[in-house]
Amino acid sequence: MAAQSSKIEWTESTWNPVRGCTRVSEGCRFCYAERIAARFSGKGMAYEGLAENTEAGPRWTKEVRPVPKLLNEPLKWKTPRRIFVNSMSDLFHEKIELSYIQKVFSVMEKAHWHQFQVLTKRSERLLEFSPKLPWPSNVWMGVSVEDNRVTHRIDALRQTSAQIKFLSLEPLLGALPNLTLEGIDWVIVGGESGPGARDMQKKWVIDIRDQCADAQVPFFFKQWGGKRKSKTGRELDKRTYDEMPV
Repeated sequence: MAAQSSKIEWTESTWNPVRGCTRVSEGCRFCYAERIAARFSGKGMAYEGLAENTEAGPRWTKEVRPVPKLLNEPLKWKTPRRIFVNSMSDLFHEKIELSYIQKVFSVMEKAHWHQFQVLTKRSERLLEFSPKLPWPSNVWMGVSVEDNRVTHRIDALRQTSAQIKFLSLEPLLGALPNLTLEGIDWVIVGGESGPGARDMQKKWVIDIRDQCADAQVPFFFKQWGGKRKSKTGRELDKRTYDEMPV
């Protein structure tokens, strides 16, 4: 079976051995995966954990489940590629058992010709399980950070045994003027996109770019975002930033 190609600028393919998710912070409010999932599962249920919950639109159904039949798919893909793991979920979700996460990591370790990009908002669980997981060099581990309220995720990531550690500052909802980039190998920045997208200020992006330059950390600018991200593009000061870990 061919790998599912992706339009996400920093990856090439996606692999979803887990389905479903739930919201944990403001970065989840207008989740693209939630909108896609709602097409197939109905309106779903409202999430009560955010300070406000008045926006219209789809909701996760709160069903989160492993998909064992997809576990071995990357082993069938012979052409090396960058693979975003669980673009439609979070591998470290509370409803996914450690034993299944270990199976996912085992497949990534066996498929050594690929690079796997794992991204989570559940950094506490990531840190808890880190000693029980293999960390081959082809597994890139990242955390999502949308504003200063969740920068603790970076500290948790830094304490894991992942060999490549990265930050996805998307959707960027506020300034991050005091990032600690020690031990971080890559930073992605992007604005929110789709219905209800909140604005991202240029000065926030410039400041993060400059912090990365000072720390010699590769910087990738994904998009300005907006309701139609194709119209706003991804140029910053008349150039694109596509830096990747070495």
